[in-house]
Amino acid sequence: MPKSATSEELPEIIQGGMGVGVSGWRLAKAVSRAGQLGVVSGTALDALLTRRLQSGDPGGEVRRALAAFPVPELADAVLDRFYVEGGLVPGERFRAQPMLRVERGELAELLTVLGNFVEVWLAKEGHRAPVGINYLEKIQLALAPGLFGAILAGVDCVLVGAGVPGHVPELTRQLTRMRPVSIRLRLEGTEEDYVHTFDPAAVLGRTRLGTDQGCQCGGPGGGQGGRRGGEGSGCRGKPAQDTRQVQDIRITPLAPTARVLQSTTAHPPATPVTGITTPLRRPHVLAIVSLPLLAGYLARDEATVPDGFVIETHGAGGHSAPPRGKWQLDARGEPLYGPRDHPDLAKMAKINIPFWLAGGTAHPQRLAAARALGAAGVQVGSAFALCEESGLQPGLRQALRNRAHAQQLKVRNDPKASPAAFPFKVAEVPGTLSDPVVRTARRRVCDLGYLRAPYRTAGGAIGYRCPAEPEAAYRRKGGSASDTEGRLCLCNGLLATAGLGQRQPRGQDEPPVLTLGQDLDFLSDLSPDGGPYRAIEVVRWLTGTREAARAH
Repeated sequence: MPKSATSEELPEIIQGGMGVGVSGWRLAKAVSRAGQLGVVSGTALDALLTRRLQSGDPGGEVRRALAAFPVPELADAVLDRFYVEGGLVPGERFRAQPMLRVERGELAELLTVLGNFVEVWLAKEGHRAPVGINYLEKIQLALAPGLFGAILAGVDCVLVGAGVPGHVPELTRQLTRMRPVSIRLRLEGTEEDYVHTFDPAAVLGRTRLGTDQGCQCGGPGGGQGGRRGGEGSGCRGKPAQDTRQVQDIRITPLAPTARVLQSTTAHPPATPVTGITTPLRRPHVLAIVSLPLLAGYLARDEATVPDGFVIETHGAGGHSAPPRGKWQLDARGEPLYGPRDHPDLAKMAKINIPFWLAGGTAHPQRLAAARALGAAGVQVGSAFALCEESGLQPGLRQALRNRAHAQQLKVRNDPKASPAAFPFKVAEVPGTLSDPVVRTARRRVCDLGYLRAPYRTAGGAIGYRCPAEPEAAYRRKGGSASDTEGRLCLCNGLLATAGLGQRQPRGQDEPPVLTLGQDLDFLSDLSPDGGPYRAIEVVRWLTGTREAARAH
């Protein structure tokens, strides 16, 4: 397990990997430098990459990280296609984002590799403390390319939740050896699995980006925005090559007799342009689970056992596990949890693998109590989401603190909001997707597709559907109209929360969706007047070192 930056002990605090861009590289770096485990969110990093480039990359950070990518030709090609000097003009749409898919998904996979590389590289730049990345197992097609990009950048720890991450330890072992890996995709509505292969050598061996498949939304203007400064413009503004080494990777030509790994999917054959002569370092794996039952199952087999666990209760922000047994809703329409949903920490301790508690743990006394029960520490999300280094739009961040200070902020555990069918916490703030008026006015569109589920079409092909897409399209694909009720487009909403929402036709910007944990008591200590605070203040408060820091 990664040790803290200040000692040989395990970190007491793991910063949660939240939203899309909320747990960004700035936040993770601040927490890691403070001696704990900073974590970047691994969700939609391909979209963050391309939209930051189209926004002009004001500080040059994205281009600086791309300059360190071990295959500069691929980084250059992405800059050629997506970088817009000075940023898009107001009202101009972002270029359509290629979607991950089992066929013709090569560009999306490459952008996923690069996006994860960039985020981890920036989080690790300038210090030696460990950095982690958080993934949703539910987004199956993004996991292998995302992991590979993060491993190339030297990620120290991988956290995976929203599913059963039993295959992730072996996945990391194979990717560090540059070997093809297979992902078993669950085909919705059947007992059938589809095996998809991701080949890292084939990705790095690409000589061009290929055809951009664009969005599949069918809306007007889809795929036409953001052309200025795009492919062939030469408008890159790339900074000088950074000399920082990433994992001591050396790219050398393969010997003529060397076997070139080839993808078994629609990837073009790998060309002999890359040979990694130094093995990549395997990151530690933390499985995010809700109960010791799943932890015990994963720990029984050497192939599935992780290096640690995060035991996340239903009070945590974002997605949470549904109640065990038959669902029941309370008067507010939220799932009711019972004694079976509370983890037995005595059983957890007997597994003899380090674990951290998550969900309502942001208080010094709760950290001490967790450690007394055998935990290595706690994972904290919302307290960091509202600090100044988080990727939340500043206006939204301040609105959340103001409403909490006025005791007007409510966080609802919505059983229908997420297309992933997990309960999802929605903070109720006017002007966001929690507002019924805003929700009704938004035109449904599926132009990012991270939460789409693959299914077998009547013709035998692999199709994709999402209950948050237009109802008519979902029904044409065999979905039930009842499944679309109350669903929110989390893909677009969470990108808008980070200030990178799409500009839809007729001058409408995608509205944000805000998520937090339901326990906000920490704000009375960290932000008693609703004012700003920094990540290091959260760390010092939780670890009991705040007063000592003030004395100096």
